[in-house]
Amino acid sequence: MADAAFTPRVFSGIKPSGGLTLGNYLGAIKRFVGMQGGDFETIYCVVDMHAVTVWQNPDDLRTATREVAAGYLASGIDPSKSILFNQSRVSAHAELGWLFNCVARVGWMNRMTQFKDKAGKNSEQVSLGLYAYPSLMAADILAYHATHVPVGEDQKQHVELTRDIAKKFNHDYKVDFFPETTPVIEGPAMRVMNLRDGTKKMSKSGESDMERVNMLDDADTIAKKFKKSRSDQDVLPDSMDGLADRAEARNLVNIYAALADISNDAVLAEYGGQGWGKFKPALADLAVEKLAPISGEMRRFMDDPAEIDRIMAHGADKARAIAEPILNKTFDIMGFVR
Repeated sequence: MADAAFTPRVFSGIKPSGGLTLGNYLGAIKRFVGMQGGDFETIYCVVDMHAVTVWQNPDDLRTATREVAAGYLASGIDPSKSILFNQSRVSAHAELGWLFNCVARVGWMNRMTQFKDKAGKNSEQVSLGLYAYPSLMAADILAYHATHVPVGEDQKQHVELTRDIAKKFNHDYKVDFFPETTPVIEGPAMRVMNLRDGTKKMSKSGESDMERVNMLDDADTIAKKFKKSRSDQDVLPDSMDGLADRAEARNLVNIYAALADISNDAVLAEYGGQGWGKFKPALADLAVEKLAPISGEMRRFMDDPAEIDRIMAHGADKARAIAEPILNKTFDIMGFVR
């Protein structure tokens, strides 16, 4: 099916399960901001229903939801240019998620590598929601007939599942109703890695706070974490080929490039042949310059939770106006008496 039949529309979301990190910013939010006001209608969500696939303390969930929204706003998501809301305010996500549970096949779900990673050896004890959440993710996207989803490489499989669900629905009901959404994967630091172990993704659930940069960290903490980040004994090379087997070094170069909006090659053109004693302080200064204003603005928003809630409620009204007609048409196509 050609996407030309659909309004060019971007949807993406971040799960509120802990605090925002530099990985969330460079891998997602910074890109979301860049897509505003362009060729797409942009819809950005705090996917709080995905968070409860594992147990959440209710007060912590409320705080984390507002923190993600504050991160969006502080980074430059403009509610006058994008729709910003939290998922649970728009019931079409849950309703369409159930309908897609009845379209998706168990075999498709069994192939989802993220479920295997998260469940581990305890797969019989995890929630049904954790198993089925890729179907809800498909509903998040298709409730808005989203044509494009900016994702990291680790989420590409879920967008492919969304395409499979759309194709099967269209085929089974002989309609051209849901678009086959395109994943948008780009950017030098799409997968930001741990500052202490470059083979692991930066995570809010890591053992040490020094492994990650939190978006609420102050300037001194940001600088300290980069200056103490793990590197190696060798100088920086002149090309990325020289970083093939140097995970920590490659990660720091990627982060510098993403923060500075330049290519990895441009970073190495400036710092190739130089040691970490020069590069790490330069990276720390750049990170403070780019991130400290965002963390300060986030704290300002977090001090006014009523304003965050007002913005998300207004965004939910606009989201509902798009999603409800699509949901109702889905019910009609499937034969429900409404």
